[in-house]
Amino acid sequence: MLSRSTLKTPIGTLFLISHEHMLLASGFSNFKELSNQLEVEDQVRDSKEVKRIPIVSDLIEDYLQGDLKALDGISVRQPGERFSQSAWKAMRKVSPGKTISYGELAKKAGSPDAVRAAGSACARNLIALVVPCHRIVKTGGALGNYAYGLDVKEWLLRHEGALK
Repeated sequence: MLSRSTLKTPIGTLFLISHEHMLLASGFSNFKELSNQLEVEDQVRDSKEVKRIPIVSDLIEDYLQGDLKALDGISVRQPGERFSQSAWKAMRKVSPGKTISYGELAKKAGSPDAVRAAGSACARNLIALVVPCHRIVKTGGALGNYAYGLDVKEWLLRHEGALK
């Protein structure tokens, strides 16, 4: 059984989908859009709307209230090819308050020449905030893209102290 919950944030409603304590999706769109990107076996599971997802909701709220390391305590799983999995793992190692370039992400994910693939991994990331693709920027520091809008990316980077 999947659990679905929403969380009000300063940048909009965050939609969350989990299986037990494993976060499968997190984003500012809607449940349908997120559900359509889950692993096939998760898409066919029954789901229920819950007020809060134990552990996950608390840790995201802690993050929003200033405990920037709180997201590290959330377990995640999402579908993707080997390089994307490596890129997402590398993203989680980028500390709050820091940013790296798409090129640096490609290198940390094991394929220095795969800069476009690094950008694609960011674009396909299904677990916004917790897998922090917002910390990946263009070489030279320009923000680049963000699925939920540059205003959201900018807010997150300011919240973490990466932008003044």
